[in-house]
Formats: sequence, structure tokens, C-alpha cells
Amino acid sequence: MRDNAVHTETEQQPGVKKVVIAGGGTAGWVAAAALSKRLQGLVQVVLVESEDIGTVGVGESTIPPVQLFHNLLGIDEQEFMRETDATFKLGISFENWGQLGDRYMHPFGTTGKGSFLADFQHYYLHGRALGVTAPLGDYCYELQAACAGKFGKSSNSMISYAYHLDAGRYARFLRRFSEAQGAVRIEGKIAQVQQHVNGDIRALVLENGEEVTGDLFIDCTGFRALLIEQTLHSGFERWDHWLPCNKAAVVQTAPGANLPPYTRAIAHDSGWQWRIPLQHRVGNGLVYASDYLSDAAASDRLLSNLEGAPLFEPRILSYQTGRRKQFWLKNCVALGLASGFIEPLESTSIYLFMNGVIRLLRLFPFNGVSQPLIDEYNQQSIGELEKIRDFIILHYHQTERSDSDFWNYCRTMPIPDSLAHRIELFRASAHAFQTGDEMFRLESWTHVMLGQRLTPHSYHQLVAGLPAQQLTAHLQQIRDTISHAVARLPQHSEFIRQYCQAPDYTRC
Repeated sequence: MRDNAVHTETEQQPGVKKVVIAGGGTAGWVAAAALSKRLQGLVQVVLVESEDIGTVGVGESTIPPVQLFHNLLGIDEQEFMRETDATFKLGISFENWGQLGDRYMHPFGTTGKGSFLADFQHYYLHGRALGVTAPLGDYCYELQAACAGKFGKSSNSMISYAYHLDAGRYARFLRRFSEAQGAVRIEGKIAQVQQHVNGDIRALVLENGEEVTGDLFIDCTGFRALLIEQTLHSGFERWDHWLPCNKAAVVQTAPGANLPPYTRAIAHDSGWQWRIPLQHRVGNGLVYASDYLSDAAASDRLLSNLEGAPLFEPRILSYQTGRRKQFWLKNCVALGLASGFIEPLESTSIYLFMNGVIRLLRLFPFNGVSQPLIDEYNQQSIGELEKIRDFIILHYHQTERSDSDFWNYCRTMPIPDSLAHRIELFRASAHAFQTGDEMFRLESWTHVMLGQRLTPHSYHQLVAGLPAQQLTAHLQQIRDTISHAVARLPQHSEFIRQYCQAPDYTRC
């Protein structure tokens, strides 16, 4: 296959009238859905994929901004959930991360109630100093609902949630949605990428000889990065010295009796294991660093830690952590795995697909691709990904585990200066912070840092000015309000049954 065949034509449209998406899967159809819906009548959207090329397609866990994306497209939640075997997700349960036997939850939603000058963790820590022993999670509605296995929502509900979903079915759902908006799918394998003399991509040439020309190309070819890397040579910045896990053994199991509204992330001596409950099955994966665990041992360990009967033999997936040096280069934008990958720990992959295409819509080159647009897109994309990267590294580095070579490495490895600053700031004074464009908010950082035994030396003394009785009453009121609200919620499985029960595909 010749990726860089140069075409002699130099004529190009002054503006972008046709977008060609190379590759399907979740990333490709997320892009097609957003572009075909929001640019309908302005831009032609074409997606090229081959049924012969598989996708990662394991069960996926998401984070709350997926709701904003669906609202932007006008997607009906109940229909989406039925079609994708989806369940609700209120957070992630982290087990054995700080020390063996530890467990804490990173919940969605707010925790407690702070003030303009002092965030809630300062009130919480002062309460601890006064003898209030309730854990931080008692002040979060979503966390308490998750632990009770409950979920409920209404038109005026303020509950913060995401979804567990079947990624393969989600891609098919978005394909139907996109085609209804006018997107065109072309079946075929890409045999060649043709370029203009200035290096811009002119066309994708398929194995059957068909040429698919376009003005703007979106690379959704996964880790192959056929356009952005093999053709345009963006370059890649590796992060495996900070995130050493590079493989996952994956398998699906029959559903259990319970349907917890949260993901489990269970650390082991060379990585961690996920459990993602869907309506009719459970997604399981064992993430590991191949320098510390073999593929065979990983598969054996995964099979020995399942809670249901496996539906097939484990598959081994390999990945490289890091990012493209340029997400947008010439007339090509990389999206999904083609743009880079962190790892699945905090369920950010689908969010990054969605935010990448929303960013493209905001900066869309109607009048033609220009360097200022490219620079702004790249600056925003890199900044976002590096902040998420730091949050993921925190989980590995902030540990007291010393029971394996893997954890000894993670605990002692050098970390980015940006993360080191956050850790030391919290350790010194319990201050956490967030920037305006940051995905993980202040409370996310607080739950993970406290959950993994990062104990602040002090906290904001403004809260010490409150009378002790007033503070303890305030904390008690928050806990009581949450407890009463959770008691009124239905069980998660019962709410799913009434709201969005999926067809039993296993019997079809």
C-alpha cells in the first residue's frame, strides 16, 4: 500500500464543502453523527470503513459530558439506552490502590457545600479535627446512591451520571442516526492516500479503485493512524514512562444478580482490572504492563477473577500511551485512537472523541483550512489531554503499595511538574484547583487524593472561625439530606427495567 502517492493537481476548493472520515467504529460514527447533524445542508459528510477491519469494541464506561453531546444532537436517552444495552453510572469504585484492602469511590456530582472562599474539603477536614468521623463519601448524593445500588431521575432531577454501554452497538446506533441526517457510508479498504503537491490529502483510493475525494479529512483509523501519521508524519510523544500499562486482556461474562450503577477498578500487582455492568452482560478487562506480567498470566488472572461465566476466550489488546504531536495537520484532523491514547482508567476515551469533534465544529474551516485554526485546535487539544494525563498518573503514583516491582516503580517514578505541583499544594494546605477548560473538576482531584492516602498537613483556617457546634450541625444536615434522598430512590435494576430495558439479544 502506497500511503503518500503525490497527485499532480493543485486546484483546491477555497472552503470546506466535503468532509471525509477515514474509519468507523465509535470515533468515526461520533464524528459523522455530530457533523451530519450540526452541519446539515452546509457540508457533505462521507465515512469510509470496511467490515473486514475490526474495532476494539469492548464494553465501554463513560463520563457525564456524554449527556451534553447527546443533547447537542437531540438523541433520545431511552432509545439510546435500549439500543446499546446501557446502564447508568454514578462513579468508579477504586479498590487496592492506596494500599491492599483500601476502597474509595470517585463519584460524579458535588460533594458537600463549601463557600466562596473555602472549598468543602476544608470544612470536612476541620470536622475531622473536631471528631466528626463520617467519611468524605457521606457528603455526596451520587456516591451514596451508588453504594446502595440505587438510581432514579426525573425532569427536575439534579443527579449527575454517565453510562455503561456496548461500544459496538453504540457505533451501529450512531451509524443509523448519521445516515438519517444525510451522512454517506462507503464500504471498502483504503489502499492508497493521494496528496496534493502541497502535502494536503486529496483522496482516499480504495482497493476496488474508487477514489473518495474531500476538502477536510478526519483520521479515525485507530492506532494505525493511516492519515495523520503514516501519510502526514505528525510524530508521536510517548507517555509510557509515566503510564507503563500497555496491554489489556478482555472478556465478557454473563450478568450477575446485581446491577451496580458504577464501574469497578480493582488494582492488582501489575495493573488493574475493570468490571462494567451492562443490562445483559458484564464487560471485564485486566489492564497490565507487559514488562511485569505475561499475556498468558494476564489471561489466567482475568479468568480466575470473574464473577460470571465467560462468554468467549480472553482477547489481548495492545496500546501505546501518548499523543500525536499535532492533532490537526494540513487538512487532516486525527480523532480517537489515531490522535493518541491515555488508558481506560477514568473512562475518558469516548469523551475525547466527542469533545474533539465539538472543538472542530467550533473552529470549523468553512472558508478554508488556515494555520491559526490549526494552531488553536492543537493548543486546546494538547492542553486538555495533558491535564487528563496528569489525573490518570495521580492514581498510579499516589500509592503506598510496595508489594511488587510495578508499584515500586509507579510510586517512585518522576512525574510531570504540573502534577507534582498539584500534589504538593494539596499536601501542604488541602488546596485543589481546576482550570476553566479542565475535564476533571476540583472534587474529582479531592476524592482521589484523599482516597489514596494523600493527607494534607493543614487546611484553610477560615473554616476554624466557625463555632464547632455550627460546623458539626452543618455537616450532619448534609449527611441527613443525602440519606433521606437516597432512601427514596428505586434500585438501579428496577429503574432500568421500567425506563429503558433492552431487548434480550442473546435469545435472538
